[in-house]
Amino acid sequence: MSASTLPHRALGGLAVPPLALGSWNTWDRMDPDDAVAMIRRAVELDAGFFDVAYYNMGPHAENSRTDILFGEALRASGVERSRIVLCGKLWLWDWPNQSFRGQLVESLERAGLDRFDTLVVGDYLDEPDAARIVTDVNALIAEGLVGGWGINNWRIEHTRAALDAAADAGLVGPSFAQLKYGIARRAMAEGVAYGSLFAEGTLALQASDVFEGGILATGRMPQRKIGADVGGIREHILALYPEVARIAEGFGVTPATLGVAFCLAHPATANVLVGVSRIAQLEENHAALALVADRGAEVREALRGLRVDHGVRDDGAW
Repeated sequence: MSASTLPHRALGGLAVPPLALGSWNTWDRMDPDDAVAMIRRAVELDAGFFDVAYYNMGPHAENSRTDILFGEALRASGVERSRIVLCGKLWLWDWPNQSFRGQLVESLERAGLDRFDTLVVGDYLDEPDAARIVTDVNALIAEGLVGGWGINNWRIEHTRAALDAAADAGLVGPSFAQLKYGIARRAMAEGVAYGSLFAEGTLALQASDVFEGGILATGRMPQRKIGADVGGIREHILALYPEVARIAEGFGVTPATLGVAFCLAHPATANVLVGVSRIAQLEENHAALALVADRGAEVREALRGLRVDHGVRDDGAW
């Protein structure tokens, strides 16, 4: 069966599919056979971009095996490496005590991989040394362990510092920003702080946490651990669900399909990172591609007034 798709956009130096599958609390919620089927179907549905992280420190010191399970499923799937994009993650919680190279090698070994196509340098508690981050990531690029990189929810001044340091040293700077973005939470992705970097093509946007931990896909507050509630607006987001569901019904789609379509219709969005543990969820997300192609502007207009994070800063500070 042929699958609807959208033009591939640049992210991390690559042309990437419009959908990306995350790893946090996903592969460890699937049976092995289901995980294999998920990978195969993701490739068929132009979602063959896999975010593979080792959750081992800071707020994510969870001893999760999700990356190991993904690697096992990928090998069992028989999917050719050339048909997928693999994105790793580096954490700043204990860096530079825990080196980037040490983190990346451990992550690759756990998942049974030889390299990542690109990677994300995660968020932080203390002010980062942007110039050193650039140098350390470029050492990994020179070694052939990764191809490019982006940042995750950084403050704008640190993102610009990394871009400037890379330009001054003739090194590879970040080429995308993985930001919280969705129907209700728009401050960073649509704000002034990052806006010029998106508009001029310096950075692409990877939308993440688009359903606010599943709230805007199901109308329920999840019991499992989900992402940070920047600005303390989660109850307001939950209260939006009936209206989101009403608008989705008007388009003849599910709230999940509508939420992904909203993000994909942003001109800066290279792809949308979603967490799925059932193929039915993947199919819902994939339906957004056809919706965007046919009615993307209508989706944006229908949801225009549903933002609730007006009090959250757009520069990443919180």
